[in-house]
Amino acid sequence: MVKFNEFLLFIDGYLSGSWWFPAFLIGTGLFFTIYLRFPQFRYFKHGWRILSGKFVKDTTKGETTPFQALSTALSGTVGTGNIGGVALAIWIGGPAAIFWMWITAIFGMTTKFVEVTLAHKYRRILPDGTVSGGPMYFIEEGLNMKWLAITFSALMMITALGSGNMPQINNIANVMESTFTIPKFATGLVLAVLLWMVIIGGIKRIALIASKLVPTMGFIYIAASMVIIFDNYENIVPSITSIFSQVFTGSSALGGFLGASFAMSLKYGVARGLYSNEAGQGSSPIAHASSKTENPIEEGMVSILEPFIDTIVVCTITALVILSSGVWTEKFENDFDRTSTHIINGIYDESVPDDVRQLQSYLYNQTSNVIPYTGELDIANGILVNKNITILHKNSIAENVLFHNTDGLHSGNVDIASGKVAVSGISLSGKSLIHSAELTAKAFSSGVLGKYGEYIVAIGLLLFAFSTVIAWSYYGDRSTAYIFGERGVIWYRILYVFCFFLASIIDTEVVWNIAYVVVALVTIPNLIAVIVLRKEIKSLSDEYKI
Repeated sequence: MVKFNEFLLFIDGYLSGSWWFPAFLIGTGLFFTIYLRFPQFRYFKHGWRILSGKFVKDTTKGETTPFQALSTALSGTVGTGNIGGVALAIWIGGPAAIFWMWITAIFGMTTKFVEVTLAHKYRRILPDGTVSGGPMYFIEEGLNMKWLAITFSALMMITALGSGNMPQINNIANVMESTFTIPKFATGLVLAVLLWMVIIGGIKRIALIASKLVPTMGFIYIAASMVIIFDNYENIVPSITSIFSQVFTGSSALGGFLGASFAMSLKYGVARGLYSNEAGQGSSPIAHASSKTENPIEEGMVSILEPFIDTIVVCTITALVILSSGVWTEKFENDFDRTSTHIINGIYDESVPDDVRQLQSYLYNQTSNVIPYTGELDIANGILVNKNITILHKNSIAENVLFHNTDGLHSGNVDIASGKVAVSGISLSGKSLIHSAELTAKAFSSGVLGKYGEYIVAIGLLLFAFSTVIAWSYYGDRSTAYIFGERGVIWYRILYVFCFFLASIIDTEVVWNIAYVVVALVTIPNLIAVIVLRKEIKSLSDEYKI
């Protein structure tokens, strides 16, 4: 698993981890923003009018209302990206990462408008009245590039598993275990059965559930967030200031947080922004294509609201909860992930600036004097005996570390190779920084809500993330149908549910790294297609009169 994780990081280094991908993603949104004369602002108000359904006629073809289509798309975006992904971005990139999430969302509103409009225009109405649409259709018909459409669909099938499915249940299982002590296996099994019962009903059942679930849980989550933020009202302004003050310099070290470079803030802000609102990814156009909207440009206007609600509103609220509570720099007792644990030579202190710089460079794979430890460790009743080493976990110096074996606290020697435990059956626990949904849960439970705050996050994550998984099953099965026909959908759904269960019990970091890679891969052909078809969207936009 460690080797596979290293391979994922290597691949990601050439995708979202490199300079060109954020530039390509934001640059596409910037280009269309100027080319179409700021549609995310011009059409914002009208998008809300269309959402009401007042422009839908009885003869309008489609399977869902504009509200149901938006709810389905939102159920695919509002999930772990908002609850766990924001916390992950802050953990790696610091508060400055939130700024880059906003930038990604603002320009993403335009990108979303473009891809959804094209998907609605090129959708296909099947003989039984059902709708199939998405970037694969405008790539095939608009670009006359069937091979690229097939490539996109194949990547979307993988993305649905690696992004819309596996990270969601992984976070759900972790939070349900830490909050309610429910075993990950049990969570995965029960929800896998429920998932199958829902997705077998197709887009109409998915849309019906999403239109009820997303608004209700959204209201509860936002209301609880406001309670936490105003309970820490004195930290609201400093939290907002911290987002802007170090945008171009990177975030400084604070508490257990070792700091982050400008590159890391940019990378993870953009990556989390994309993962959260999916603009440019080509996924939500598949849901919007099913909408009963008379003019394709109108469904594009509805989709503008999606990144706004998802990132500008919900992600910002989550960020303010985490930053104002201060828990993002605190260490908590937790079980260590093997892939996030590094054992290094020497004693390092997070209060010493030079030590912090060296550790930063090591953790971010840059030139560093830090040397991974290789050799034996002497452990007595779980405690390390007199060794000149430092243990890192989740990008922080771990404290109160205990070594465990299958019977309890370990005593004896433990072999270490290149900074990793080299024997099976040995695990570590102690105090370190935490990330993802666990960090958000700590922020909610740190104030006036107490333990109830953690319950709200757990239940909110359960409902949001589960609805995300449901929506993404539709994206995956429409992509499957494009390549293999409708007969292939049932087999994809079986694979989808199996991967859902599997991700509930495997390593957290590996799951997130799978998501980084596949999200970047599927975005590339979609962005190329919308750029090539720019004149079509320009014509549609210019012809429409509000």
